[in-house]
Amino acid sequence: MALWSGWKRAAETVRARVADEIAVETGLSDPDFGVLTRVVEDGGGAMRQNQLAESMGYHRSRLSHHLSRMEQRGLIARRPVSGGVEVVATEAGRESVARARPVHAAAVRRYLLDPLTEAERHALTAMLDRLSSRR
Repeated sequence: MALWSGWKRAAETVRARVADEIAVETGLSDPDFGVLTRVVEDGGGAMRQNQLAESMGYHRSRLSHHLSRMEQRGLIARRPVSGGVEVVATEAGRESVARARPVHAAAVRRYLLDPLTEAERHALTAMLDRLSSRR
């Protein structure tokens, strides 16, 4: 139980600190950043909404509500395509994620990498790879 609690506490703490820095510097919430990085970086600027929901682990209705708020803020647009909907990053969305990337990188370095030695980083990476590959 101590391992499980420590894992959750560490993961939640690091993630919250990184998300807070992105929000303060760019105004993007953690879900905003998740959507935009996937659409811009993985999708080349556009991605089918059902694929985006799957990649984020979101139920389609939850993602749809969030996309509506992002659309109102001018970060994304949605357009019908054959058999579904495509999410497109607007210029404002692309600029926002470009501003957020260096903030994200610096925060990950500060809260995840810097506190660990190189040997600890390698060991943790190996352990996480092993855990994520198990079914």
